[in-house]
Amino acid sequence: MDRARRREEADKAYDVQVKAGTEGALRYTAIGMGLAILGHYTWPVFRRQTLAFKGFLVTGFAIFGLVVHAENALQSLEAEQRRTESIIRREARIDLTRRGLVPTETEIGKWKAERQSRETQGNATPGSETQTS
Repeated sequence: MDRARRREEADKAYDVQVKAGTEGALRYTAIGMGLAILGHYTWPVFRRQTLAFKGFLVTGFAIFGLVVHAENALQSLEAEQRRTESIIRREARIDLTRRGLVPTETEIGKWKAERQSRETQGNATPGSETQTS
């Protein structure tokens, strides 16, 4: 169960990185192309450079955009996951303390498993937890 959740999180992180990296690469490629065109028509020294050098500069812009955007997206995702995990752990510590248990890692893990099973049972039978007749 835990392995499947980790795999799902890794796949989500990969998808976020790919999407953000592609967007960043496209955006910075356009910026690099614009600057290369601008430099070609306004700066005689740049105009004399080879096409390979100009392509190298544009490619450098694209790689920079890809790396920076993908990394920022991954760091944002990880920060959000840490915030969520912190909230869940805080709830677990409070609930376990109310029950008179010491909130150790093992007890928090059991609490999370109980909570997840209650949520899946609640999703299987809609309204079963909210109805009190």
